[in-house]
Amino acid sequence: MKAIIPVAGEGVRLRPHTHTTPKPLLSVAGKPIIAHIIDQLLQVGVDELELIIGHLGDKIRDFIEKEYKGCKVKANFVCQESVEGIAHAVYLTREYMDGSPVLIILGDTIFDTDLKAVINSGRSALGVKEVEDPSRFGVVETEGQRIVRLVEKPKKPRSKLVLTGIYYIVESGQLFQAIEKLIKDNRRNQGEYQLTDALQAIIDQGVEVGTFPVKEWYDCGKPETLLDSNRRLLVRYAKTFKGGKDAIVIPPVNIHERAEITRSIVGPNVSVAIGASITDSIITESIIGAEAKLECVALSNSIIGPQAEIKGAFHSLNVGDSSSVHLR
Repeated sequence: MKAIIPVAGEGVRLRPHTHTTPKPLLSVAGKPIIAHIIDQLLQVGVDELELIIGHLGDKIRDFIEKEYKGCKVKANFVCQESVEGIAHAVYLTREYMDGSPVLIILGDTIFDTDLKAVINSGRSALGVKEVEDPSRFGVVETEGQRIVRLVEKPKKPRSKLVLTGIYYIVESGQLFQAIEKLIKDNRRNQGEYQLTDALQAIIDQGVEVGTFPVKEWYDCGKPETLLDSNRRLLVRYAKTFKGGKDAIVIPPVNIHERAEITRSIVGPNVSVAIGASITDSIITESIIGAEAKLECVALSNSIIGPQAEIKGAFHSLNVGDSSSVHLR
């Protein structure tokens, strides 16, 4: 089975981290976003990946070729040289498509759903979830068990059901024809070729497209949601850390066995990558990148990139009654 994963976005809202690391390689709960996605796809029998790369795409290619070497999965890479939208990105994989059913998973979407049941159903379906503010998403309108209308980021949503970036399309040949027509007619929505418009086109042609519930949907698009996803996923991917020198570890955490924790308090809800070192510090609710070095700092709700170095200092105070001290 084939799966298409668009990962060409620049991750603007996650700068400065994405200046040097593509968003799909940012770590969440102990492993990169893209690894969470691929590992789930392998579990449901996906044996061929079509990845659309762009910004820092060589790093994504290198990671997948190294980490999944020896796995029974073939990875093809195509480059999206300019940002033209998700539909355009999907269309770039057409040379690898043969009309058979396909999964399309957005490259910044970590999810929890029963994909095997979706595939076994034998019909096209889109992953959905109900949210309080649907105006920021692709909104789904249904009649009974089928989708009748998809609207990209409507100003006045008529439904709280939104797309989560997980699509199973049985009629993939019709979808690619619909995308081709969008591009030929230069039908853009908000400046890009939208996948929702192509999906609406095949629905209008009579293709029955249903929905399936996404239990959990972990948004990794900006710093605060990345940290929130890290916290929520650590419930599932927490590890017991037995190393450290005079260290106190408060679960849940995911600390790589080759990280060093010395005279520090780490946790709860902290991920620490390979080669990182934390000395004389207090770290909570944070993501610490590979080979980062932290010394004499107190951090919370922080994202520290790979190989970053942060050094603070201890203070000595002699403070009398009714004083007010602010240390920065």
